[in-house]
Amino acid sequence: QVQVMESGGGLVQAGGSLRLACQASGTVFSFDAMGWYRRLPGKQRDVVATITSDGNTNYQDSVKGRFTISRDNAKNTVYLQMNSLKPEDTGVYYCVVQGETIGFGPFEHWGQGTQVTVSS
Repeated sequence: QVQVMESGGGLVQAGGSLRLACQASGTVFSFDAMGWYRRLPGKQRDVVATITSDGNTNYQDSVKGRFTISRDNAKNTVYLQMNSLKPEDTGVYYCVVQGETIGFGPFEHWGQGTQVTVSS
């Protein structure tokens, strides 16, 4: 019932920028916390950035000052602006959405992931 569409991944040279978007949809009571995780080659999935419904943000130390997470509550969309990209940022980026369903309690939904590749 909850669906997530990720977009914006691709190939970019080191120092370049990409903007990821994740639009959530579905008949739910609310969309609350949203965020981005990533799986780097040979590593476990790690959180990149999160944002609450009232705008509080948290970032992984390695992306502070380079990435910015934001959201448009009217569109149920979360963004990740990635600047000064490094080859070490290469990986699969996943959008995660938390919220409340109508009649079924809370939910957590993960996107399919979008590939980000940063070349040297």
